[in-house]
Amino acid sequence: MKSITTTSLIVLIILSAINFSSSAAEYDWVSTTLDNDLFVGTDNGYTNGIYVSLFETGQKAGVKPDNDWLVNPLIWSMPEVKGRSVINSYMFGQTMITPSDINIVDPDQNEIPYSALLAVNNSYVTYDSSVADLVSTTVGIVGPLALGEETQSLIHRIIGSDDPQGWDTQLENELVFQFSRARLWRTWVSENKKFDLLVKAETNLGTISSDINAGATFRYGKGLDDSYVTSIYSSSRVINPSAINRGWYVFSRISSGYTFNQIYTDGNTFRNSRSIDYEKEFVELSLGFTYSWEKYSISFSVTDANILQSGVEKETLQNLTQYGSLTFAWKL
Repeated sequence: MKSITTTSLIVLIILSAINFSSSAAEYDWVSTTLDNDLFVGTDNGYTNGIYVSLFETGQKAGVKPDNDWLVNPLIWSMPEVKGRSVINSYMFGQTMITPSDINIVDPDQNEIPYSALLAVNNSYVTYDSSVADLVSTTVGIVGPLALGEETQSLIHRIIGSDDPQGWDTQLENELVFQFSRARLWRTWVSENKKFDLLVKAETNLGTISSDINAGATFRYGKGLDDSYVTSIYSSSRVINPSAINRGWYVFSRISSGYTFNQIYTDGNTFRNSRSIDYEKEFVELSLGFTYSWEKYSISFSVTDANILQSGVEKETLQNLTQYGSLTFAWKL
């Protein structure tokens, strides 16, 4: 009965989020992303995220995509579409966060809580040659219905790892959301067009997390004109950057900001649950590369959003803030 209820909920979220007036045939690109702390050598309990994204650019339909209803609350803040290119995208995925030792039935109260998020994200981007704007909405569920325990247990059985013992202490079921608004400026391009500098400002509001942040990305590579806009998707554990046009580049990104709330660390919004103390200010550093060929693209990056933390807090938060991301995209 539990599996039937959970499956029904997942189907309901997907059906309610995706606007079926846009035929699946109109999507141009698909990408899959795997986030895991194993990529940075700190596999503390299989902290993991896996996401599938669909991108619609209008190339197949011959017209610019319309925004879907999920992003309507912020669409007023976007520039006019006239003269701009457009990307409408959907992401569906699951994020899991666990303490450092999954063999403990009742983890220490100072450990980051067990939590899982199952969510759908709709992002709408308009851009020209030097400026890109994004609005996005994420809706989902945190708690047992997000299937964190089932997913981790299955993976650990497959790979022969220890069965996690502490999921009974995870956050409770809660419907969650987040609204995001971002702008990306391509502020400098070298004469040979092999280097560029991107500056981004973003604000997020919701029960998943609320924060303000700004940062810069330095890139070196080929075909940078075609791929700069993908860096606007660089919010951690949502949609990771990949060159969805031909070319390649290596990049370094640094950003800083302030977190007002974050469900993974603050716990449930409307009921008592486990939580931890942490520094609200943050500095994040990412390094990575992207390579595209024919109809395919692959990218890899490592991220540390834990630079300002120290001591016990740094060890506690590393499952959430230190991870690698592998993205594979292909053109339909």
